[in-house]
Amino acid sequence: MSEEPVLVEERGSVLLITLNRPDQRNAIDYDTAEGIGNALDRLDQEDALSVGVITGAGKGFCAGMDLKAFASGGKRPWAGDRGFAGIVRKPSRKPMIAALEGFAVAGGLEIALACDLIVASRGTKLGVPEVKRSLVAAGGALRRLPQRLPRELATELILTGELITADRAYELGAISRLTEPGKALDGALELADVIGQNGPLALVASKEILDKQDSWTMEEFWTNQDEITPPVFASEDAKEGAVAFAEKREPEWKGR
Repeated sequence: MSEEPVLVEERGSVLLITLNRPDQRNAIDYDTAEGIGNALDRLDQEDALSVGVITGAGKGFCAGMDLKAFASGGKRPWAGDRGFAGIVRKPSRKPMIAALEGFAVAGGLEIALACDLIVASRGTKLGVPEVKRSLVAAGGALRRLPQRLPRELATELILTGELITADRAYELGAISRLTEPGKALDGALELADVIGQNGPLALVASKEILDKQDSWTMEEFWTNQDEITPPVFASEDAKEGAVAFAEKREPEWKGR
């Protein structure tokens, strides 16, 4: 396997991003953060790409920040304005799916939480144990975990540092799809393929509204939505979608 810390592969309209430090439990150092950030830049910029999937090589997804590199005074694992791991402060403007196997803990879970959807295999361990090392889960978990899980449980996990299984998170609606062990990536790619068949402009607009609406009042929701959606309705793709429906065929998207 390549020694690159992040592997990137195009699979049709899907960009597959693989954390490639299995011997370090895919812990995030500076080069890995840069690799993820560069991959998201590519996803955002290339019109042929509609969806991103991020996964980990080896036995688990990601164990979070590389603490050995941190303790030795290495460059912090930030990538420009995207923040920790090149994703938590500025995710892609296109849909992202995290495919989790084995474990996604600390910053690893925060990477997953920065994605729009999570697919995980049964038994995968999830949590933010930073407090056990006198650290703070500062990569977005304090905001995003209570949005995905009941607040009392999210608070307990954050303050105790204990872990839960993907099975339990799925029961509570924090995970989109639960697979058998070893099948999370297959499940994520299957989901990405379904999403990628849809209009790319509609996907970007829908994601933007979903991401921003929590801070909007109801009045602001309608006002802001009315600013984001008109270009989609006026696009060639919208007309193609209607014509393809009438002609009972698959649409051919142009991204304009």
